[in-house]
Amino acid sequence: MGYEQEKINPYHEGEKASQVEQMFDHIAPAYDKLNHRLSWEIDKGWRKKAIRHLQPFRPRLLLDIATGTGDFAILAARMLKPDKLIGADISEGMMEIGRQKVKAEGLEQTIRFEKEDCLHLSYEDETFDAVTAAFGIRNFADLDQGLREMCRVLKRGGHLSIVELTTPVGFPMKQLFYIYSHTFLPAYGRLISKDTSAYSYLTKTIEAFPQGEWMTEILKKAGFKDATFKRLTFGICTMYFATK
Repeated sequence: MGYEQEKINPYHEGEKASQVEQMFDHIAPAYDKLNHRLSWEIDKGWRKKAIRHLQPFRPRLLLDIATGTGDFAILAARMLKPDKLIGADISEGMMEIGRQKVKAEGLEQTIRFEKEDCLHLSYEDETFDAVTAAFGIRNFADLDQGLREMCRVLKRGGHLSIVELTTPVGFPMKQLFYIYSHTFLPAYGRLISKDTSAYSYLTKTIEAFPQGEWMTEILKKAGFKDATFKRLTFGICTMYFATK
């Protein structure tokens, strides 16, 4: 286990992917409502910014990793108009809600969901024009391995776009976010989702996840080049862009 993974994983080494899967299956019905309310709806704007970065490249085949209930996939399908978009996730409970949303949007011909272990993707090398991930890769049991897989299935010259929650670095947002994430966020999350651990888990993964220059170095180590980042909303969210 590399130094990055020791830092990222807030649990003991015995933490299994199945535990994460069960947790997300459990909170799936409340997931969208919680995400939008806890971010004051700002998360929708973060997703749009990440997708706009891909518009000049006009990707035709996309893979959305850790797609959850498909918010990012649906928005990407609307804005990028690809031929096909695959949303991959470990949680069938989350993806089933995504399938319902895709059907309601009339996007069944464009988007499909597939259960995948994001550390061992079933797709062939250099399959996708673009790979995206929104608020999911911090849950990887092994970030290095997950990023290597994302790089492997991306075509040479293809683009990676990631949106992830991060901790602000400047005063006073750093202190305010700490209070918010350790008090209101887990309490409200427990109230709505009826899960005693999910939103405590969220706080731990945000705090442990590598940020900024550190994350771009990890992306380069995984095989990407031209890795850059941009902090949004005082550093509560960070976008990462890279090319294979």
